[in-house]
Amino acid sequence: QVQLVESGGGLVQAGGSLRLSCAASGRTFISYNMGWFRQAPGKEREFVATISWSGNTYYADSVKGRFTISRDNAKNTVFLQMNSLKYEDTAAYYCAAVPYSGRTYYTSVSEYPYWGQGTQVTVSS
Repeated sequence: QVQLVESGGGLVQAGGSLRLSCAASGRTFISYNMGWFRQAPGKEREFVATISWSGNTYYADSVKGRFTISRDNAKNTVFLQMNSLKYEDTAAYYCAAVPYSGRTYYTSVSEYPYWGQGTQVTVSS
């Protein structure tokens, strides 16, 4: 099992930047693929970005070129650097983990068994 704790959310003006962090417990962090998802009020939770145990990354089209996912396996932490933020990026952001099972990318909510509590990102227009 792995426990996830997000941090770094807040209020930012459009065009600004934020860096989210997700600290994971456990000694097998490197064996997990990690993902970031977000959920705006009244909408379903949606995929944002994922990073494999080996560092391969994949992004939703809506954030490609603006967001960067990375991980520090020595510190059991995954990051989401968000630049050029837009009003429509406003949402609760969730970190998620899935044990590696042969696939490079996992992009569906249902594929991730472990979730953090979420951190709110609010972008003012």
